[in-house]
Amino acid sequence: MHFLDQAKIFLRSGAGGPGAVSFRREKYIEYGGPDGGEGGKGGDIVFEAVPGLNTLIDFRYTQHFRAPRGKGGAGSNRTGAGGEDLVIKVPVGTQILADDEDRTLLADLAEVGQRLVFLKGGDGGRGNASYKTSTNRAPRQHQQGWPGEELWVWLRLKLLADVGLVGLPNAGKSTFLNRTTNAAAKVGDYPFTTLRPQLGVVRHKGREFVLADIPGLIEGAAEGAGIGDRFLGHVERCKLLLHLVDAAGDDPGEAYAVIRSELEAYGAGLEAKAEVVALSRADLADPDALGAAKAAIRSIGRGDPLIISAATGDGVDALLDTIVEKLGEDRGAEQQEGTGERAWSPL
Repeated sequence: MHFLDQAKIFLRSGAGGPGAVSFRREKYIEYGGPDGGEGGKGGDIVFEAVPGLNTLIDFRYTQHFRAPRGKGGAGSNRTGAGGEDLVIKVPVGTQILADDEDRTLLADLAEVGQRLVFLKGGDGGRGNASYKTSTNRAPRQHQQGWPGEELWVWLRLKLLADVGLVGLPNAGKSTFLNRTTNAAAKVGDYPFTTLRPQLGVVRHKGREFVLADIPGLIEGAAEGAGIGDRFLGHVERCKLLLHLVDAAGDDPGEAYAVIRSELEAYGAGLEAKAEVVALSRADLADPDALGAAKAAIRSIGRGDPLIISAATGDGVDALLDTIVEKLGEDRGAEQQEGTGERAWSPL
């Protein structure tokens, strides 16, 4: 399945049905009078967040959504049938944005099963029975149904994950994802092997959490260099960032600083999120290089990084222990600070 995290679609709710013009013509009933019923209400446009979806690829091929209109009224004061609501199923984490320069946020579907009536259908028109008065015994006027609403909107998907995996290209992120999950991400010895976000479920010592791997960032990503920072939106909702730094790289300290500066340039609170730093690909670095890399990151003020090798598995369990511990702390803080309610989490 192809990954698509943005799509532009057209929405139109159903128009109301017209009212009827009708008169009773039954035998032995004198002055039967008007009995035209009202039209039915048009269908609503409804969004629903459903589990099991992690892409907007369906909206590349279907871009126009129109709810059915209501049926017209009929004689004997019969109201027309209402149009069925059009339910659009989207992945959890989908945002609905206005089609304007600022891409104004209109709705955010961040919980499983969340439903939103986005555009309401038009009301049905009045039949001639509703126009009857003491001075207008046989009205022939009626009302057409009210039109529905229409709008162009953007859908933007921000994947829901507990841990976001960030780092420079070729920092070993995909290898780590494959080691700890069943994601089967592509691994190669060239930059930008990962071209789209990957999700995986980590199961460790009776706990589960969702890990999101995004394409590697480079210096200037906030200005569009490389793939750019558009995929950072998929880690905005994460509780924790896992920052992998290539221990065998030319300058691990500089590599760490580059990613931190890009997170700050992106904003959205990423720079303030809890972070676990790990020196990856430790099997390719000598002890002196590992010591220098630890010292360089420590000098920036982020504490001692963990040392792992996703290829051999060394240090991976200790890293997962740290992640589970930090996620547990975050969950406890949420329960103490909140009112007992918290956002949906795969945990």
